Amino acid sequence: MTNTIEIEVTYARRERQQIITQTVAAGTTARQAVELSGIAGQFPEIDLAHLQLGVFGKAVKEDFVLRAHDRVEIYRPLIADPKEVRRRRAEAGKATKKGGGPVAE
Repeated sequence: MTNTIEIEVTYARRERQQIITQTVAAGTTARQAVELSGIAGQFPEIDLAHLQLGVFGKAVKEDFVLRAHDRVEIYRPLIADPKEVRRRRAEAGKATKKGGGPVAE
């Protein structure tokens, strides 16, 4: 039985994406994998103090213990609150909805 596993750490911006494949010790956490990858040196906007991480699209905590072939994803902060965007879109739809005037005979 081996004491190491192969994992990936990934980060994406609109204009550039990076996937780093690495071999780490079994029991490595998601945060440790990010730190070991050195990806923060390539993307200065990554704030190691406030990481938002996921594994294959599912949010995980920093202390999540990785399994072989997991892909750790570093998430960027949201630019807009999705609930607020939906609310504004719904309000705009109500204002432009047809059929609100008098009925023609």
